[in-house]
Order: sequence, then structure tokens, then C-alpha cells
Amino acid sequence: MKQMEYLFLFLEQNCVIANNMGEEVKLYKTWSTPFGLRVVWALKLKGIDYESIDEDLSNKSDLLLHYNPVYKKVPVLVHNGNPISESTVILEYIDDTWKQNPILSQDPVERARQRFWAKFNEEKLLPTIWAIFTTEGKDLEEAMAAWVENLKFVEEELKGKKLFGGEKMGLADLVFGWLANLIGIFEEVSGLKIVDERYPLLLTWMQVFSELPVIKETWPPHDKMITKYRALYEKYHPAK
Repeated sequence: MKQMEYLFLFLEQNCVIANNMGEEVKLYKTWSTPFGLRVVWALKLKGIDYESIDEDLSNKSDLLLHYNPVYKKVPVLVHNGNPISESTVILEYIDDTWKQNPILSQDPVERARQRFWAKFNEEKLLPTIWAIFTTEGKDLEEAMAAWVENLKFVEEELKGKKLFGGEKMGLADLVFGWLANLIGIFEEVSGLKIVDERYPLLLTWMQVFSELPVIKETWPPHDKMITKYRALYEKYHPAK
């Protein structure tokens, strides 16, 4: 098996298997990762044919370790043999490479705004939701308080908008996209109410986003996600 992987690595480094556009695009991800889904959505929005390779992170392939030797994680986009890592970096690469259906505006101010909210998600929302899901007692109370404050900013940003990108999906929508699926799963598994009626604009955005055809057809199986996150929740909250 290892010999076959090295053979495929050699072939990838020395030739390009042409698709109908004369390009080779591969995406290394896992079946459940929201970070990989961002890239899937961007490729679909652009109409780009690609090969999807689902990794087992408990037994990472030599190809993944070769393409992302620094972080050793997914997603990784490989375009004509060139690897690009980190999901938000990949999104901008896709937008720079394929100009159709842009996810970033040509206006510098709007581009900066989209990048700001993408960074806000990575540095504020994701660490907070993870703390909510994995902690108890005072730590949970503090995480919930931080979550409430963060969502106030998100609600304010959505005033007068259908999507973060306005009428069209943008970078921030793709980065925030995990909310439309994982919040419901986290609530079902934990029994906590994480996004409630205090955030009507966010709730509307979550519904609009999740019903977009390019999004709706790509969600991981709900039952499988519940099983995965219930096991994860029980790991951090063992029965007393």
C-alpha cells in the first residue's frame, strides 16, 4: 500500500492528468470537516471539476504529509501539483485563480470587510463554540457569555443584508457556513440553546445559506454527524 502511495506521488510530481480544462485539481479533506466544506463550496460556486480525497486523520496518508508537512492537516488543495494549505488561504487562491463567480469584491474596502469577518470567525467564534462544547461549570458560563457578546457583533453586521456578501455569497459566508449546520448538531447533542431568538438576522441567514442549492447538496449525513459529535461530547463530559 505504501509503495502504491509513493508511486502516485511520483506520478503527480512528474505529470499532470488533464481534465476537460487541462487542469488537475484535488482536495484532501475529511468527510465531516467544516474547513474542507468551505473549499468544496468555493469550487462548486466556480464550477471547477475536482477530485475529492477523504483522509483518515488517525492514519494520515503519506501524500497528505507530503503536501502539508508543516501542519499535517486538512484541507489541502493540490492544483496542477502545487499544494495550498489552510482553508481561508485556499479560498482566496481559488478566487484569484478562477475569476468566475467571485467571492471577494473588487472594492478594496469590501474585500477588507470580508477578510475581517473571516478572521473574526476564526479567532472569536470557533474557539468560543469549542469551549461551550467541551467545558462545564464556570468555564462553560464564561464561554456562553463570550458567545453572546460575539453574536451581537454578527447580528449587527447582518443588518440590511441577505448574506454577509450582500445579495451574493462572499468569503465571510463561506467561512461562517459551519454555523448553519453544526449549531443544530451541537444543540441536539449538548441540550444547550446556542443561537436563539435574540439573533433573528443570524437565524434567517442560517436558513437562507443552508437552503442554497450548492450548499444544501453538500451537507454531511446528519445521523452520522450526530453520532460523531455525541461521542466527542461524551469524551469531554463523562458520566459521573
